[in-house]
Amino acid sequence: MTITERLAQDMKTAMKARDKAKLSTIRMVRASMQNEAIKLGKDSLSEEEEMTVLSREVKQRKDSLQEFKEAGRDDLVEGLQFELEVLQAYMPKQLTNEELEQIVQEAIEEVGATTKADMGKVMTAVMPKVKGKADGSQVNKLVLQQLS
Repeated sequence: MTITERLAQDMKTAMKARDKAKLSTIRMVRASMQNEAIKLGKDSLSEEEEMTVLSREVKQRKDSLQEFKEAGRDDLVEGLQFELEVLQAYMPKQLTNEELEQIVQEAIEEVGATTKADMGKVMTAVMPKVKGKADGSQVNKLVLQQLS
């Protein structure tokens, strides 16, 4: 079952349960996916494109959550945390730090990277493998550590 199909099914369930917060979040994600499909000139998105949109939405929520916490806006933090939980349910299982280190190490060996100047090559090799399964900033830190 694709992410879009799961979203449609969960949207119906949220409507029946009168769960306005969850329904609102699901509608927002579906709208983002529809907008992406229109932007790409397609009727529907591939699994990878759906994951890209979902990852973007999760990243936006995480960034906003951090900013709201720093600004002391606890009223907005709670709503964003709920949205983040709903979105995380559609994301694939996140990689552990050990699994991520293994992927980074393999990529470094694969591209023959030795210095920080080779970081772009390593990131280009790693990111498609971990798409949706790890945060880009976490990958970036690990690559820097390995190349230092």
